[in-house]
Amino acid sequence: MTGTSSAMTLEKTPTWAVAAVVFVLISCSIFIEHLLNLLAKHFNKRRRKSLIQALDKIKSELLQLGFTSLLLTVSENPIANVCIPKSVGQTFLPCSDPSNDSPEEAKCEAQGKASLLSREGVKELQYLIFVLAFFHSLSCIFTFSLGMAKMRRWESWEAETTTLEYQFSNDPRRFLQIRQTPFARRHLRFWSEHKFLRWPACFLRQFYASVSKVDYFTLRHGFITAHFSEGSNFDFQKYIKRDLEKDFGVVVGISLWVWIFSMFFIFLNAHDFYSYLWLPFIPLSMLLLVGTQLQGIITKMCLESHEKSQVVRGTFLVKPSDHFFWFGWPKLLLHLMHFILFQNSFQLAFFTWTWYRFGLRSCFHRKTEDIVIRVAMGVLVQFLCGYVTLPLYALVTQMGTSMKKVVFPEHVVEGLNRWRANARKNIALKHNYTSAARPSIHNTTSPSFRLHTSRCIT
Repeated sequence: MTGTSSAMTLEKTPTWAVAAVVFVLISCSIFIEHLLNLLAKHFNKRRRKSLIQALDKIKSELLQLGFTSLLLTVSENPIANVCIPKSVGQTFLPCSDPSNDSPEEAKCEAQGKASLLSREGVKELQYLIFVLAFFHSLSCIFTFSLGMAKMRRWESWEAETTTLEYQFSNDPRRFLQIRQTPFARRHLRFWSEHKFLRWPACFLRQFYASVSKVDYFTLRHGFITAHFSEGSNFDFQKYIKRDLEKDFGVVVGISLWVWIFSMFFIFLNAHDFYSYLWLPFIPLSMLLLVGTQLQGIITKMCLESHEKSQVVRGTFLVKPSDHFFWFGWPKLLLHLMHFILFQNSFQLAFFTWTWYRFGLRSCFHRKTEDIVIRVAMGVLVQFLCGYVTLPLYALVTQMGTSMKKVVFPEHVVEGLNRWRANARKNIALKHNYTSAARPSIHNTTSPSFRLHTSRCIT
């Protein structure tokens, strides 16, 4: 075959070299697997079931991408032997003046055509898959860690709710005008009543004190009042933490619709679309839109409570409801963040792959502004998503109509599951006992005697 006759095969390679390479690869695989098992044991010891499920999602993603890479290796020759017209092969190229130094397959060259994807292209695509798996896993972990680090201050806010000072300031026997409360002073402004002014204000607010203490206290009080008795000692901060760990398992996975949009991203990287001028801004625009919506939900809850009453008893009360969210679906914001994180990690992986395989000044990004835009947007989206939008999402999405299952800690859930299993077992045993003890009644010759089934002893 063209381009492979001078390549050294395993027939001409020392066996010790092959054995050494295989030994290194297997050792690295076993080491990574051992680290993942240690991490799973650590989560299991601390009863972090949601993080264990997220770790399983990461393993599943690595398996999926590894299987895709294996399929590319196996189907390298069939893909390269698929011939297309050269005129079609010159459309939607990533470079305006690509170099044509890669050898064509002999079959396609004899027909005056080009390969659908050359063998070298298949190998480069395998590099892209490996880099994508690494960046997506690292991006999700970094975002989750950044969000949890910022929410660490909420522990002190939650501890403050047990102090006498907090209970005195929120005494239900006190009556105040709504506009005198700190929550109303923060959200009832001149721009709150006008939608076209409220959106720009909420857009800017996410960059400065996106989650304030008064917002946390007010939403916490509204959640507890709606789902528990007033004055309950429910730990709202730990509940948010458990819920965020469960949502992390959704974000770290890769679904079909996310892959479809990734294929569009690869297609739009053609030179004809000038994608570097607008494509890196899509994740940032979507992230800022989600943050603006979350800030707007807090303001709309304040406005709705103000319209119902002008006087507040004790703490400002907001009522959780799904109608504050887009289409009445709070989970939609989670799927949007899932898409944002994956697309951002895909763009960073694509940039790193082109840098590694073709050099920093390759045809993929010859202009300096292309490099600056891609790197700056990727880092900015990563930071804003973890430090700003994720904590805001974790707090605001608790204000839906229904309460989530993670309201109970893991040990309580396990106890309830054991109790339910024992209850079902006892009911089954009792049913079997009564069935065996029930006397069998045969038909008698007297036509006046009938035993109705509703009168049977159970």
